[in-house]
Amino acid sequence: MTVEPLRREFYFAGIRLPDPNDKLPAEEVRAAYSTQYPDLATASISGPEVINGKMRYTFERAIGSKG
Repeated sequence: MTVEPLRREFYFAGIRLPDPNDKLPAEEVRAAYSTQYPDLATASISGPEVINGKMRYTFERAIGSKG
C-alpha cells in the first residue's frame, strides 16, 4: 500500500487556480490571488472537498448590498 498526499485545487468563479505552494494555508493562497482577482479579498473559503482524489477549495464571493 502506498500513501500519497492529496493535491489541492482552488476554484473561483468557475476558474481553476493552480496551487502556488502546497505549504501555504488556503487563506494565504486567497491573499496571493487577490491581486489578480480583487473580489477574492473578501471571498469566503469553502472546503476542502475530496473530488476525484484531489482536495478542492472554493472561493465564494461575498454577496452584499450597497447603500
